[in-house]
Amino acid sequence: MKSDTIESIENGIITLIKKAETELPQDVIIALKQAYDREEGIAKIQIETILKNIELAKTSGRPMCQDTGIQTFFVTVGFDSPYLKNIKGILFDAVKKATVEIPLRPNTVDPFTGKNHGDNTGDYIPSITWDLLPGSDIRITALPKGGGSENMSRLGMLKPGVGIEGVKKFIVDEVMKAGGSPCPPTVIGVGIGGGADIAMKHAKTALLRPVGKRHREQTISAIEQELIERINGSGIGPMGLGGKTTVLDVHIEKAHRHPASLPVGISVQCWANRRSTMVIHADGTWEVD
Repeated sequence: MKSDTIESIENGIITLIKKAETELPQDVIIALKQAYDREEGIAKIQIETILKNIELAKTSGRPMCQDTGIQTFFVTVGFDSPYLKNIKGILFDAVKKATVEIPLRPNTVDPFTGKNHGDNTGDYIPSITWDLLPGSDIRITALPKGGGSENMSRLGMLKPGVGIEGVKKFIVDEVMKAGGSPCPPTVIGVGIGGGADIAMKHAKTALLRPVGKRHREQTISAIEQELIERINGSGIGPMGLGGKTTVLDVHIEKAHRHPASLPVGISVQCWANRRSTMVIHADGTWEVD
């Protein structure tokens, strides 16, 4: 494979990462502006500061938060892509280069030695979730995941007897416990069912859905809306300082479960709901959305 094609794809992934780090998606910005309109007092000032920060990051091309996160990718590869064998290595090399070029804060630390790898790569990092589909394109979504919000992740292995009401109570209770720690207003991803690992993976995948887009199943959509209202009724507010907006959205994904198990995973994304997507075509050309 031509080295200049590989280099071009690497540059595309660096562009993808930079966009995720410096430009919030429009759906998130719209939701924050709506929050600004309904807030008052200190809550309104907090949202105003967030919006100014977003604009400054975009115009200056600098990351919007000092915590540039763990580089996390969701990759769908077409069976016929000529880069099927190469894309993992390309991703790792691009992250290393992005760390220097954007730049990104080095965030990968060995859990035993405490040594920082220095280039945002390491064992199983960057985190990559794979899927294979017909076709020849590769679609990559970058979701930089900050440590403060990631620390608020929770897994509940509930007893099936608690039912959906018990699931809703668990979610609301855990968000209340988190308070201002994850830098609200947040987006809450929830995975229900499967096993422990499936629930947590679905919770993080749920964060990829645009803010304001409800689940395709009406029953689940109604639960998402109920949770938004219950959590926002808590008064935690922006940055935990009080207000009407604790969450911008709640997204739920489900998997079938074992009759004896009811796993519920929660993945929290702070106000900096960073994500960006690119497509790599079979001829090596690419576009970042």
